[in-house]
Amino acid sequence: MTATLDHATTTPAPVRPQARRSPGSRAPRPLAYGSPRKGASKIHIVTPQLQLSSKPAALVLRTARLSGPVFRDDAAEQTGLSISTVNRQVGALLKAGLIRERADLAPAGAIGRPRLPFELNVADFLTLGIHIGYKVTSITTHDLLHRVVGAIQIPTPVADTPEQTLAAIGVSARRFVGRWAGRRVLWAGVALGGRVASGGLVDHPRLGWSGAPVGRIIAETVGLPVSVASHVEAMAAAELVVNPEQKKSSFLYFYAREMVGTAFCVDGMVHTPSAGPPVIGHFPTGPTTLLDPEKTGRLEPTASDTGVVDAAVALGLSVDDIEGVHDLARGGDATARALLEERAEVLGRTVALIADIFNPDHIVLGGQAFTDFPATLPTVAKAVKTTSVVPNRDVRVSHSGTTVQQQAAGAVSLDAIYTDPLDALAITA
Repeated sequence: MTATLDHATTTPAPVRPQARRSPGSRAPRPLAYGSPRKGASKIHIVTPQLQLSSKPAALVLRTARLSGPVFRDDAAEQTGLSISTVNRQVGALLKAGLIRERADLAPAGAIGRPRLPFELNVADFLTLGIHIGYKVTSITTHDLLHRVVGAIQIPTPVADTPEQTLAAIGVSARRFVGRWAGRRVLWAGVALGGRVASGGLVDHPRLGWSGAPVGRIIAETVGLPVSVASHVEAMAAAELVVNPEQKKSSFLYFYAREMVGTAFCVDGMVHTPSAGPPVIGHFPTGPTTLLDPEKTGRLEPTASDTGVVDAAVALGLSVDDIEGVHDLARGGDATARALLEERAEVLGRTVALIADIFNPDHIVLGGQAFTDFPATLPTVAKAVKTTSVVPNRDVRVSHSGTTVQQQAAGAVSLDAIYTDPLDALAITA
């Protein structure tokens, strides 16, 4: 299997240092997570590859996903595999149930054994996606086409330890998956900020986590193999899932919402530094007029959702969240609109400076800082153009739009299946 299998064990949960929590907040009652459910097999925690796999079974499955229903000879032409290799992989994928033949589409009047096209089986399988945000956690189910089948959002639980927070999320996810009793859930994928180490251990400074056993607790709680990835890298991987033609080019993915981050993709692979994803929240913003009332001069306190709301309150606006700022701006409030325009300018300048370092073929903008108030996108584009040394950079908005967190978690949940479908299915047996 191309994806790295880090752990296949069932062990008691270690005791971790307490995480920071908001003053006056109430911790939920601790939930049991240290032991797997009765009858559970070994847990599997996988490091996702976040790339377009070249394994024959993966190529055939991707062809079914993108072009199905497709005939075997056409699949051979699209993948570059021999017809005999395609026949073997189709046979194995049919036996596994991941694809199905369409006898109703057999060419009429054919002599001899009919040519039957095949397509992805979207009826029998699901994956579970979990995106853990600073304030909100989204839980989704996805079919093998990467489509969202169902979704809920919960406030990210506040607890004394990361283990308690993760256990609460896992319980919510397990209950949610229970709604699809007639379908087989193959895998779980977790996307979140911070640095993800081997075995699904996560350092997340914003949540106060150090070495949090994300992979193991989620695997034990939901009873599924689990892949864990940094969320911005997962978002870039989701772009590849939606548009694999980007394998022929490089792109810089820039995310902004409550946190800011970047990922770089080249040759159909999301680059994952061994030291963790790039940290850009401390980047200098340059002078600001309305934003950053505390004069931190740093990107994340200035341009995050919380930063914009803090600036709005400091200016006397009556808002509780970023949606309130958007509503005021849409209603014609000049101060709210000016805040959002300045945010767009700050983000655009930062995008341009980072792009000048990587020099990608194009830039993809993701996150609600760009998609929730698209009226400021021309300001972002102008700031990129006037700041970058490269004229007319190709800047695009993410295909995922406002569902970017869901799509990222879905990409992680499907990574092992898209990388080596037969091996992944064997693990879930």
